[in-house]
Amino acid sequence: MTGPWRNLTGRTRTAATAAGVALFMAGMGWAAVPLYDLFCRVTGYGGTTQTADAEGETVLDRTMRIRFDASKARDFPWEFRPLERTMEVRIGETGLAFYEAHNPTDEIVAGVASYNVTPYAAGVHFVKIHCFCFEYQVLQPGETVQMPVSFYVDPSLVDDREARGTHTITLSYTFHRTEPVEEHAALPAPDTAPN
Repeated sequence: MTGPWRNLTGRTRTAATAAGVALFMAGMGWAAVPLYDLFCRVTGYGGTTQTADAEGETVLDRTMRIRFDASKARDFPWEFRPLERTMEVRIGETGLAFYEAHNPTDEIVAGVASYNVTPYAAGVHFVKIHCFCFEYQVLQPGETVQMPVSFYVDPSLVDDREARGTHTITLSYTFHRTEPVEEHAALPAPDTAPN
């Protein structure tokens, strides 16, 4: 061996190597989420949908049944449900659905929704224009909100060998608890200034 490694004892070399491996693994763990997210968005893997800024340009005569599903993490206290369980849309036509969330507790609760689409082969053809997923949501005690999702099924689905037999697509959201951001965490204090 040459260089600084030659002067280190076996235990020190082992410790340095272990620390290097730990740092490498931590870096890979940190990078895994954005890399996996990018992979899923490009391929539609795991029911990951596509996004668009505008409605689709082509609308076909074939219809698609869209099912809406809602769930929540075990420790999440909100009531969460789709306002409409199913919807028929023509492929390429923009659909608009609403989910409702209610905070029945006497405390401020924050949450973030994740989503997926099944069957997975349809995920790459399901295009969300506007969605509340991955957006920070804060509900005050007793507050109820309706959250929209606008979408369309891309006509490319009919040419996809794996997805073209799809007649029903299920869009599922799951809410998870997060910590409230300070600016949302405190209710406005009553005005106690003297008149």
